[in-house]
Amino acid sequence: MADRRRINGPVGQTNPPIYDTPQEKRIAKRPGDNAVRKIFLKTGVTPSASGSAYLEIDDPFAIRPSGTNLKLTCTVHGPRALPRSAPFSPHIILSTHVKYAPFATRQRRGYLRDSSERDLGVHLETALRGAIIADRWPKSGVDIIVTIIEGDQNRDSPDYDRDEGWDMMNVLSGCITVASAAIADAGIDCVDTVAGGVAALAAQDEKSQPSIVLDPDVASYHKIFAACCVAYLPTRDEVTNVWFKGQLPGADAMLYNKMVERSLVACRNANRVLIQSLSETINPGQNVS
Repeated sequence: MADRRRINGPVGQTNPPIYDTPQEKRIAKRPGDNAVRKIFLKTGVTPSASGSAYLEIDDPFAIRPSGTNLKLTCTVHGPRALPRSAPFSPHIILSTHVKYAPFATRQRRGYLRDSSERDLGVHLETALRGAIIADRWPKSGVDIIVTIIEGDQNRDSPDYDRDEGWDMMNVLSGCITVASAAIADAGIDCVDTVAGGVAALAAQDEKSQPSIVLDPDVASYHKIFAACCVAYLPTRDEVTNVWFKGQLPGADAMLYNKMVERSLVACRNANRVLIQSLSETINPGQNVS
């Protein structure tokens, strides 16, 4: 007699249906090297935190079922008084915590932070420390927690195993922008809003010459030679953090300076979205150009 209390699965192995597009139609080239992906940013998504923000980056030039999207959420807790046993500090103690969700990347992440996540936390703290007015809160602490819901990876690509961690540059750029929005939402005084931007030296295919592109979608390029992530204060025209990775042909200093300048262009684009999101938070229902 059949068991009517549950639906039994098939006896043998089965493969789920795959709805995909042909390889030649998956990737649509961007209109130019200066094009950046769309950014969605919203503050106040976590009412229990002092400040919070959600950031999502989508590539409108790529036609893929899976895509390479970036989804981040940030919560800020504080400023709050340090324990009495803590030594006196004339400025605020900044604590940053960056963690991938277990399902954020193709390779499943553990529950404990690995070396890459700790590196992201160190770079994020350096980028934010130059923007916060630390002496406003003596003997106080603030915790900034960034959770990466979806990493900037094409998880369905079989060739992505040879990736050398270039997606971490885009992740750090998003962490800087979303953390700056969450800090502003928490009401913490800053000298300026800090935004992140990335520029990379990449080749479109095997025959093309490498060129500098903004906000690179790693899966859309044949090879990436170098990448630069910059944290930038647009109003003060100051750089708070630079992370360069890769090797330039012939160690060209002019090419390095050009990559940093292009990264600043990406930072300004992200800062415009950041300012617009904060303006909409202050004046809800009003369109900000």
